[in-house]
Amino acid sequence: MVRVLITGGAGFLGLHLAATCVARGAAPVILDVAAADPKEYPPGTEFHRGDVREPGVLARVLQPASGARVDAVVHAAAALPLWKPGDIRSTNVVGTRTVLERARAAGVPRVVYISSTAVYGVPEKHPLVEDDPLVGVGAYGESKIAAERICTEFRAAGYCVPVLRPKTFVGTGRLGVFQILYDWVHAGKRIPVLGAGTNRYQLLEVEDLCDAIWRALTAPPALANGVFNVGATRFGTVREDVGALCAFAGSGARVLPVPAWPAKLALRALETVNLSPLYRWVYGTADKDSFVSTARLQRALGWQPRYSNAEALIRAYAWYLAHRDRLGTGTGVTHRVAWDQGALKLLKKWL
Repeated sequence: MVRVLITGGAGFLGLHLAATCVARGAAPVILDVAAADPKEYPPGTEFHRGDVREPGVLARVLQPASGARVDAVVHAAAALPLWKPGDIRSTNVVGTRTVLERARAAGVPRVVYISSTAVYGVPEKHPLVEDDPLVGVGAYGESKIAAERICTEFRAAGYCVPVLRPKTFVGTGRLGVFQILYDWVHAGKRIPVLGAGTNRYQLLEVEDLCDAIWRALTAPPALANGVFNVGATRFGTVREDVGALCAFAGSGARVLPVPAWPAKLALRALETVNLSPLYRWVYGTADKDSFVSTARLQRALGWQPRYSNAEALIRAYAWYLAHRDRLGTGTGVTHRVAWDQGALKLLKKWL
């Protein structure tokens, strides 16, 4: 059986990708610095604790003494934008080089790297295509660009390193900033959107992302060894998509447009003193068009997404409703825990 190593596998994407691997006849191998709960994963999943910046850890997982070597790698481990800048750079850049070096040394034929559309910064032109300029915003965006350059270096040397740039992805079990949205919708609050809400902001359902990853893992190298955007192909304006979620909830929640620049200045100030759960790239692009072309992925790998923006949001909200009493209130910064709303808790009382 093919064994697929998923770095960062204790996270939101790793959980869903493990299920995808099992459904398609592969055995997932999870590596993460955080502990994963085996009860949440499909039977047969293998677990390892360790840091992708440590060559010895990767060597032991990729080619263990038992001889059950890894056949492919999905490198999804990353420090998220709310982490400290030094940790972001070392995890996302040093970690990526270490994974690629150790995988190649172990004879693993392919590493799929999970990047981000954050590499495009805050562009004025849409839809974005893979050859557009890369302009990182903050330590996270800059680190993702640096990591992609490392992938390009290995690809130029003959190694197969498909790179996927997903839009913000949602799905069952996704919390973080989306838990804040769902909490407000459930409470029947007015949902602030920056600007008029007439901008188009593309999302992605995690199951559609997992399908893209699987295709990048299994397609012939001549087709897969490139850079691909991933995003929903059916999406409306922010007002329309969030409005569809509010209508589904039936709680009285509704969209509330707010002036963009004053709100951004306030969020920037709150971020500076660690009182905002939103980071600069999120609120910096929230009032602008933000969507990519997925034509290259569809053409090369035959990928077709199943879900629209609104459908993805509603599926995730339905999961939230079924589990909200067990979620608690967290203080973490990963996508699988509820975030502290910070100063937004005060705003919620007024809306």
